[in-house]
Amino acid sequence: MANIVPFPAYRYTPAAGPLLSDLVTQPYDKISPSMREDYLKRSPYNLVRVILGKPEDTDNETNNVYTRAASYFEEWIRNGILARDAEPGFYPYFQTFVDPDTGETLTRKGLIALGEVVDYGAGIVHRHEQTLSGPKKDRLAVLRHTKAHFGQIFMLYEDSTAQVDRILDHAAAQAPVGDVQDEYGVVHRLWRIAEPDLIDQVRRAMADKKLIIADGHHRYETALQYRDENNRPDARFVMMTLVNMCSPGLRILSTHRVLRDVPGLDRAKIVAGVSGLGELSLEHPRDFKRSLGKREDGKIVLGVALPGEEKIHVLRATRNPGDLDVRFLHQKVFAERYGITDEAVREQSFIEYVRGVDTAIDAAYWGRAQAAFLLQPTQIEEVSAVSLGGGVMPQKSTDFYPKLLTGMTIYKLER
Repeated sequence: MANIVPFPAYRYTPAAGPLLSDLVTQPYDKISPSMREDYLKRSPYNLVRVILGKPEDTDNETNNVYTRAASYFEEWIRNGILARDAEPGFYPYFQTFVDPDTGETLTRKGLIALGEVVDYGAGIVHRHEQTLSGPKKDRLAVLRHTKAHFGQIFMLYEDSTAQVDRILDHAAAQAPVGDVQDEYGVVHRLWRIAEPDLIDQVRRAMADKKLIIADGHHRYETALQYRDENNRPDARFVMMTLVNMCSPGLRILSTHRVLRDVPGLDRAKIVAGVSGLGELSLEHPRDFKRSLGKREDGKIVLGVALPGEEKIHVLRATRNPGDLDVRFLHQKVFAERYGITDEAVREQSFIEYVRGVDTAIDAAYWGRAQAAFLLQPTQIEEVSAVSLGGGVMPQKSTDFYPKLLTGMTIYKLER
């Protein structure tokens, strides 16, 4: 039983400045060094100072990125840069964006709330990815020092009747309490629901739902560890954005694979490696892109772009029950045909993960890569089946777009 509760979020006040875009950030793991420098220049109150502080040569046990994060956070609260809402509430969170692959304008509707942190074995929260120890160690240090959650875990649930979505639409008829356009052109809007009857309706509607982590596996498992370290009620919850997987605004983008510096991998071996796995044809990139998001019954469709070649080699292989395109590529092509081991994949020794089919094709065409392997996007039904079945997907199988901004709401533990 999913335990979803309202909370009084901390949010930026007008004292922080007129533009929310100067204050909030992309998720910590999507912030490059150049993006961090840009955020630092935007405002002295940009949240990057807290979630991904810049190391200094003089850092030590008492003065480092984590101690400075806690100091900034507490100072901003004392000075009214951040303030807590007077009453607990839920926060409808809408993101309007253009799908980079199809050009469609869509709106994804989510609900920010607190969700109880439960072990995977309880059968309430389900993962679809493995995690790494390094990111969890870093996130745990931020949480221990600040005692706050700044970004939301992106959670999926299934509701074909759209009960919660209708409540979100009702709230969105009012003026938003937060409105910002990010660096990718995505418009993010936030509202509050404080009416007790609407809160009760949402809680009842969510009570029987299973939750699937779309993004935020490391932060969820960090919250699990923090809960185990701290026997107190507020540590049992983490901030989530809940999105109905039946929503038409939910999009998963393809994450293509670009190969570089694989020993002994030439054009002949690349083509031979895929030619024996199904039907191979040549297509113009325009035609291939047109069919990229359309599944063919019983077929895995994989494109291969090569240096100096304008046309795409397109493999159509038989799709067996339970087959995943990414797993097929990594096992049948990379491992069995090219000798790229699982360890090499984990270390990203030869593979670069690329969003955008044109970007991947260009890397191959202009000789910046040995080849680009072009994948169709993972289907939400596949994510659900693997996750609820207790399995995990290969690395970089899903790219839920757009990302949730960090700093729209903040959950601060009371002590």
